[in-house]
Amino acid sequence: MCTIVLAWQVFDGTPVAVAANRDERLDRPSQPPQQRHWGSRVVAPADEEADGTWIGYNEHGLLAAVTNRWVDTDLAGDRSRGLLVRDTLSHESAEPAARAVEQATREAEYEGFNLLLADENAAVLLEWDGQLAVRNFQPGVHVVVNVGADGDYRIPARRPDAGEEQATNATRLREALVPEPGESADDWIDRAGETISDHEYGVCVHGDGFGTRSSSLIALGSDREYRYADGPPCRAPYRPVEGQI
Repeated sequence: MCTIVLAWQVFDGTPVAVAANRDERLDRPSQPPQQRHWGSRVVAPADEEADGTWIGYNEHGLLAAVTNRWVDTDLAGDRSRGLLVRDTLSHESAEPAARAVEQATREAEYEGFNLLLADENAAVLLEWDGQLAVRNFQPGVHVVVNVGADGDYRIPARRPDAGEEQATNATRLREALVPEPGESADDWIDRAGETISDHEYGVCVHGDGFGTRSSSLIALGSDREYRYADGPPCRAPYRPVEGQI
């Protein structure tokens, strides 16, 4: 399970605010976020196994983030989903990046994914389960997990209990992170980090050889900020990323 929480066009001056946990094998090597040159200047962590990433933003203010998508069919995945995220960050905005994803799924095979693209003008969720569905988000708070987003969940028959639990947790998380009256983007980001660290919401995961490996808090607007927890956020502190753009 991975979890992405997006507040889009909610806060003046900060159209994109994100809190996200990455869940992965504990032995899969990765690098923490830094500035990279991937077609444009990018700030992102990197997966050393496949050379892609799971979250990041670029110099144009485009954010990209991905979760796995649980499906009932076995999808051949000859190309890493993390490379697809890396590719999207070479674009200047969400709409051409979304078109590039549509083209990429015609040209290569991928395992299931939910890929979020957001900038100041658009927020797009691309859901791949062998066929591509494209959702345009409206202003508000959105939560993306392996079984879907915002109450539109598809529970796989092969993982019914885990899927239902994910859906319930995502719904509770979205309700908890509705902005409070007068809440600023900075205050919301802080609260979102605390919430996705709280085991009550079931999105900070600890398992045998698998669990929450890192967490990201990103705010994009007139100012930009990326804070990163290099470990489960219930234990690892969020620290500012160097070399932000």
